[in-house]
Amino acid sequence: MRKKRPADAAAASEPEDWTAAAVEAAAVRLLARREHSRVELGRKLRARGIPPELVDEVLAGLAARRLQSDERYAESQVNSRVSRGQGPVRIRRDLSQQGLPENEIDAALEAAGVDWYELARDARRRRFGAEAPGEWKERARQARFLEYRGFTGDQIRAAIGD
Repeated sequence: MRKKRPADAAAASEPEDWTAAAVEAAAVRLLARREHSRVELGRKLRARGIPPELVDEVLAGLAARRLQSDERYAESQVNSRVSRGQGPVRIRRDLSQQGLPENEIDAALEAAGVDWYELARDARRRRFGAEAPGEWKERARQARFLEYRGFTGDQIRAAIGD
């Protein structure tokens, strides 16, 4: 019969005396799964009980060796969200919440080279069909959908057919 581990067993199995090498190994394991912003990675490492000054030191080293890059993170997030049909307003807000600076968000959105008007039209078409809405109630419903997706007012009006 297997013994049950307590809920905090994962935290208990982590070393109490963190070394830079152990912190770096933990950070690299997280980065191996997916890209993380520096703020997000720091938050996850500090949640494990690692001293903040050690986290900052290790993250600086990872960034210097380009193992962690906010630029790469922003680019991957923008591409992922564009493929899901999300607009620039929502992408910008979500990246900002992850601690990315505005200039990196702007650069990632610019580098994506997306025609946001066409993406809004495509998102509307996929959800509601090719025919433009005729009555006001349906137009409002589709506009709310596109607004939730993160498109601007101009992009929404162009997608609905104003």
